[in-house]
Amino acid sequence: MQIVLHAGAHFTEEDRLVRCLLRNKEDFSKRGVAVPGPGKYRSLLKETMSALQDAAPAPDARDVLLDLILDEENADRMILSHMYLFGAPRACVRNGQIYQSAPERVAQLSALFAHDEVELFLAIRNPGTFLPSLFNNAPQDDMDAFLRGADPYSIRWSDTLAAIRSAAPEVTITTWCFEDMPMLWAQIVRELAGLEHGEKIIGGFDLLSEIMSKEGMQRFRAYLKSHPTMTEMQKRRVIAAFLDKFAIEEEIEEELNAPGWTDAVIDAMTEVYEEDMERVARIPGVTLITP
Repeated sequence: MQIVLHAGAHFTEEDRLVRCLLRNKEDFSKRGVAVPGPGKYRSLLKETMSALQDAAPAPDARDVLLDLILDEENADRMILSHMYLFGAPRACVRNGQIYQSAPERVAQLSALFAHDEVELFLAIRNPGTFLPSLFNNAPQDDMDAFLRGADPYSIRWSDTLAAIRSAAPEVTITTWCFEDMPMLWAQIVRELAGLEHGEKIIGGFDLLSEIMSKEGMQRFRAYLKSHPTMTEMQKRRVIAAFLDKFAIEEEIEEELNAPGWTDAVIDAMTEVYEEDMERVARIPGVTLITP
């Protein structure tokens, strides 16, 4: 079976993505793609991960877990989404690395599903905005304490992804930038479900409709209707153009709680992030979806 693990990251529209997958549950099921409700498996996964900390999986552990999750549904591909798979927001950064526990946990799940094809899906986000979002959910009073003295300029997603690949080389990784999600939304859903480019899904513009004015969405849909043969790349350029004109400012702007961080600091971290994306794209076994 193809086991798809969507692990967030935190604060990257992860809940909205799950809701979109569930809206397509019936159609996907007809294609052999199971989208179990999160209530069916999140506690089970947590318990399983805890058990795997102490011992290797029992011979029947995989079958028992799948029976409990699928509940007699037949599937060739199963999508599981758990944004706490690698820890709570307050504990996401350790020793200057995002999701330091991820390599070990992915390796453990890979061992559990040793005869299956395991794929990890993980959104990444500019540390200049991601770290403040995590900090908002942490008990510390200042960023330096939250980061435990780590240099924020040295925190890179490429380190996390490379470490996961090293620990579990048979697990492929698909990733994308949170900042690009309005343009990539439909493709991300298709990739999770293992669908071909351009296949119809429900909710392909779910995120876009949240950040674009009603007038903008009406004009956008009218434009799509009058240009039915556009490619995905052309659609993305159109989305970018409409967002430039019709985006709801308060929906795309975020108030950051980062004590001591100036705009110059965040701009510099953004540069580091953009350079890091080039490293991410070069990691073997990692697919970076871009506009």
